[in-house]
Amino acid sequence: MTARIEETHIVYDGWTTVEVATIRFEDGFVIHREVENHGTAVAVLAFDPERGVALLTSQCRAPILREGGDRVLEVPAGLEEGEEPAACARREVLEETGVRLDRLVNVVRAWTMPGLSTERCSLFLAEYREADRVEDGGGLDEDGERITVHELPLATLAVMADEGRLTDLKTFALLQTLRLRRPELFAPR
Repeated sequence: MTARIEETHIVYDGWTTVEVATIRFEDGFVIHREVENHGTAVAVLAFDPERGVALLTSQCRAPILREGGDRVLEVPAGLEEGEEPAACARREVLEETGVRLDRLVNVVRAWTMPGLSTERCSLFLAEYREADRVEDGGGLDEDGERITVHELPLATLAVMADEGRLTDLKTFALLQTLRLRRPELFAPR
């Protein structure tokens, strides 16, 4: 059944915009739905195949704190700021981890929460080496990110995924993609 948006009105306009959309179906049925819009994003699983490790980050996340949680391990990620997804991915990894990436492998550009958000996220895999660390990382001071960088064994991350302890969805999806494409990287060392 086809539907169309008849109107929207903004209920919040800040870092993100929240609108209420009035949707009419072809049979005349009308619903109202909230729509969150803050732009498109990227996420990158950077891994060192020689050492069998990957770069992850953790930082304060208000929704997780609200739900009584603590920091969650995540791949470096962020919003596109008028640049191409690959350029944004390289920038975010450098800002967050201090690692300069060269070649990125596109995995997918996917809706992150299609029931609520307009966000689409480009997911990438990227190899790096120890020599690619050119800065400290940690995020931008002016953004108050206070990011902690973690370099963890791929085999450990696989166990965490299997045990349900890798709880960030973009991180889980990228790790499982790497497991399917490069299973030899996950052998215990």
